[in-house]
Amino acid sequence: MTAQASDRVLERLGRLHPKLIDLSLGRVERLLAALGNPQDTLPPVVHVAGTNGKGSTIATLRACLEAGGYRVHAYTSPHLVRFHERIRLAGQLIEERTLIALLEECERANEGAPITYFEITTAAAFLAFVRTQADVLLLETGLGGRLDATNVIRRPAVTAITPISLDHQAFLGDTIAKIAGEKAGILKAGVPAVIGPQPLEAEAVIEAHAIGLGAPLLRWQREWCCEAANNGMHFSGDHWRFDLPWPSLLGAHQIVNAGTAIACLEQLQAFPLSSEGVASGLLHIEWPARMQRLTRGPLVAMVPPGWELWLDGGHNPGAGVILADVVANWRDRPLYLVVGMMNTKDAAGFLAPLAPYAKRLTGVTIPLEENPLPAEAIAASARSVGVPATTATSVDAALAGFIAESTRGRVLICGSLHFAGTVLAENG
Repeated sequence: MTAQASDRVLERLGRLHPKLIDLSLGRVERLLAALGNPQDTLPPVVHVAGTNGKGSTIATLRACLEAGGYRVHAYTSPHLVRFHERIRLAGQLIEERTLIALLEECERANEGAPITYFEITTAAAFLAFVRTQADVLLLETGLGGRLDATNVIRRPAVTAITPISLDHQAFLGDTIAKIAGEKAGILKAGVPAVIGPQPLEAEAVIEAHAIGLGAPLLRWQREWCCEAANNGMHFSGDHWRFDLPWPSLLGAHQIVNAGTAIACLEQLQAFPLSSEGVASGLLHIEWPARMQRLTRGPLVAMVPPGWELWLDGGHNPGAGVILADVVANWRDRPLYLVVGMMNTKDAAGFLAPLAPYAKRLTGVTIPLEENPLPAEAIAASARSVGVPATTATSVDAALAGFIAESTRGRVLICGSLHFAGTVLAENG
């Protein structure tokens, strides 16, 4: 079988509901009941919600737990190139034959009833996780938390909420406080809740929700702290005081993501880790399209010596701030941006923090995407925040334009995980 076989099944499942997103728990609970409620027999779960940093936090958790010798399942979304990236079974991406069998089993159990793509594929993932032995399941919400299809876990081992910012307002609410209320929906009575740095209004909502439930709070800069120290970082929490190396992911924000992960690990008392195990994990985190330097492939072959290509999937104003913190230190050569975005995103809000550092931007319409933001709209948003901008039909064409005007430079391709996935696929 080929990857295209599962793609055909996934396409068929995507037609079971007229909307891609329709937040509810009723449909997935109905299907899970028909499947024997696999969500009730999963390994201990670390459930992670938030706007920015969820994926990096889970990648760090996985690296540290695996360094300690534990078998780890992980469920993340969206995928970059192949759907299989979403379901990692005991350290390995799900195999094509297994994926098809699980999807078709869920399709039969669903009996043609309306259900969204994310709901039915989440049900398939739960079946996979139950049928392959592992010690821990790392579970990322898809959208929001309260009504997210992953929020059927009655008692996770730990919950975590990474930094919240404005994103998906059409589904989660138009204020930070409303969005925080949706994310806080994953908190459970008596279950430790690790909270990353938050805007004050988000923190207030999360704290009130946790107190109302009786969920123990473990908040950044209160119950735990992680900060740069001695060419690495220092973590202090309930029990641990660790001096650790800088995580392998680039950017100062990764200290916070690593700290969130370590604070979760500290609460997994059934799975003890040494400081050496955590340190080893931090040095071997794998998470593509998060400030990833491209070092080979056709795009890299296009650019002459003196150029660098970087890729990031950030796509909201909070991610723009994070990226700006990284590129602020890139002073040795001009910075060029290639940006592709979805039409549901705040392009100007994402680009404004990057504006002081970018010499020029080229907007690209994401190919083969149902809801792309047109390249000209991206360029117009860039110009509105002070970045000179043009458009191109492809990343190749954008790079050619930059190379024609400078002898050296650094290119950051960004704006969407969908766009990042397209670039990775095209670059081999």
